[in-house]
Amino acid sequence: MSRMEILNMSLTEAEAEEFFRAFLARDAAYEGSFFAAIKTTGIFCRPTCGARKPKRENCEFFPTASAALHAGYRACKLCHPTQMPDAPSPILKTLMAAVEEDLSRRWRDRDVRALGIDPSTARRQFQQRFGMSFIAYARARRVGSAVKSIRDGGRVIDAQVESGFESGSGFRTAFSKLIGAPPKNGGQAVLSAALMQTPLGAMLALADEAALHLLEFTDRVGLETELLRLRDKHKFAILPGETAITRQIDAELAAYFTGSLKQFETPLHTYGSAFQQSVLRALEGIPYGETRSYKEQAIGLGRESAVRAIARANGSNQLAIIIPCHRVIGSDGSLTGYAGGLARKEWLLAHERRHR
Repeated sequence: MSRMEILNMSLTEAEAEEFFRAFLARDAAYEGSFFAAIKTTGIFCRPTCGARKPKRENCEFFPTASAALHAGYRACKLCHPTQMPDAPSPILKTLMAAVEEDLSRRWRDRDVRALGIDPSTARRQFQQRFGMSFIAYARARRVGSAVKSIRDGGRVIDAQVESGFESGSGFRTAFSKLIGAPPKNGGQAVLSAALMQTPLGAMLALADEAALHLLEFTDRVGLETELLRLRDKHKFAILPGETAITRQIDAELAAYFTGSLKQFETPLHTYGSAFQQSVLRALEGIPYGETRSYKEQAIGLGRESAVRAIARANGSNQLAIIIPCHRVIGSDGSLTGYAGGLARKEWLLAHERRHR
């Protein structure tokens, strides 16, 4: 079983075989439990899809439609896995079709309005369906298309100096805008940018030879701002490439998603005020498989009246998963805000409960 297959849902071989049997049988009891992706066609389907079934070695499984999209698969036109079984939305259909027509397009609210659709309605419907906004969905398809090209044997060009990846999806332009141009000053400090594929979507890692400075999902709102802060405030040049640190975190993420790693060892470099740093250290102290409320976090820091400030400091974390802000929930047990999306937060917490 390949590394990417293992990563898909952190499944055991027995679980994968169970899902495959359910897929072959079109078992409606498994609706919502998984999505089946077919490597040979590049599509993903519901468990009950009536299309011809693939061989086992050509099938992989994802927990959500969002994860399948991030891995570069497109929705099956027969079973419509991105639509609710009983309530197809014309708005979703229109916008998804528009994205597929031009994966290189960088969507804005004005583009949505030009189609006669209210952007807030689009955001709400995509959030309900995919756990992400429409803009994030479009970005996920753009990045996912490039990632799939590489997984299928696409060539990484000359250390990725110009764009990061060779792809007809328009990812070269999008990625180069994020990481900027080569440094003009030969003595400028450099962070290497490496793209990593996970079951929950592509992640961008920035590191030098000593520590990891950033690890974020590529569709995170505000990622561009974080990169600009590193470039402009902290004076880093950001170039495509790898370091020993990016290779270490890539390996550790793979182990984390299989459930075999509970504690990351990759050296980290964090940013922020003394207060923000104390909040990040407290986050690192939340044990694997457990959660804390914002109020409990505040009490633990001796700042019981600073719940909102602590929540903002959690939001400033730019080392997703490694510094586990996903383990902080509301006092009533609800899943509150998470920059990577509530669907990912729910998946991460369930994954850790399952493997603790």
